[in-house]
Amino acid sequence: MRIGFLFNHDQVHQVAHSLPIALALARSGVDADLVVATTNPRLTAEVIRLGGGLIGHGIRLVELTLRSPVRRFAADLLDAVVPAAKLMIYGDNLEFFRTLDVLVVAEKTSLILKTRYGLRSLKIVHTRHGAGDRAIGFDKASAGFDHVLVSGPKIRDRLVAEAQVEPADISIVGYPKFDLSRERGGVHPAIDNDRPVVFYNPHVSPHLSSWYRMGRQVLDWFVAHEEYHLIFAPHVMLFERPFVISIDRLRIDRAGRIDERFLRAPNIQIDLGSRASTTMAYTRRADIYLGDASSQVYEFLLNPRPCVFLDAHHVAWRGDRNFAHWNTGPVVEDVADLGAALAQAREDHDTVYRPIQEAAFAYSFDLTGEPSSERAARAVAVFAGLAWPETTMVAGPRPVVGRG
Repeated sequence: MRIGFLFNHDQVHQVAHSLPIALALARSGVDADLVVATTNPRLTAEVIRLGGGLIGHGIRLVELTLRSPVRRFAADLLDAVVPAAKLMIYGDNLEFFRTLDVLVVAEKTSLILKTRYGLRSLKIVHTRHGAGDRAIGFDKASAGFDHVLVSGPKIRDRLVAEAQVEPADISIVGYPKFDLSRERGGVHPAIDNDRPVVFYNPHVSPHLSSWYRMGRQVLDWFVAHEEYHLIFAPHVMLFERPFVISIDRLRIDRAGRIDERFLRAPNIQIDLGSRASTTMAYTRRADIYLGDASSQVYEFLLNPRPCVFLDAHHVAWRGDRNFAHWNTGPVVEDVADLGAALAQAREDHDTVYRPIQEAAFAYSFDLTGEPSSERAARAVAVFAGLAWPETTMVAGPRPVVGRG
């Protein structure tokens, strides 16, 4: 039995969602050949960093590349606008994918192996990446996987209702990313702890993000309000390419440049895509979350704290499950109202928003005393028809939801 884990993206943010499962499988001693495949040096480095010595010792690492000169030329030409290399990598590495019995992935692009390249016998397990509410996370493509690992009942319920995924093809396993080390690295030491720290985390998609229409106004507001410290760390793909194209609703836009006045502001820390943006460093450190459609708000709610949401598109969001997270804090449509919303979020947190946040978190994440990565590894093994070893695995402490 050969089980592969694929990381095929420009950025490293998906690695933490499924690599812990490979590590748990390796530690369990399950009777399988485990291989992790990466498609660029950035991903390879992150896999090795998080691998805890298991990469090369229990887990084989393979780097997939574009072999065709024509595809390499096309990728160089197109990658500034669309993820051409990400799509082409499959066709150039079919020999590798044919050696696998099971492929574990965090995104949906890999379904192309079945739909275009005819690898019908390859069983693909989807781990997803995040526990957010966006409609695209529950589209019909989700039913194309042979099995889906989900963080909690919210994801299961929506997959069954909206994507018509069979309940038997879903395993609730918790959130393996929470099992990773929770060190506080990556936060700028100049942050003054006497000031509330706000984490502004706009999404990348043009039809959902607050950045394109009001993001610079938000940064200007914080320049003028030094009583707050701002961490501006958007979705890691927002500034990755000159142009941003959304696929769920065909839109194109550009993030543009960050003006010098923001870079020089003493109370603003800007991170456009470093590793700290993917390690929960900012969701752990901030006192207040400021965002729009990113699933990172649910990682922030591991420890309930005030939230504020920016509605740049005048959404009829009440009662819309795609914006369920907007119930966890005030929603504003005008940056002029930001100061009042931040004050309200803090003042009303314990009496109004904390109970809503705790309920939303519990519906999104089913966490138990067993590490999520071990639960997920066992689900993969059972799906693959493997016996799960009767051993006690060594794992870190389970994350505890903060109550204070």
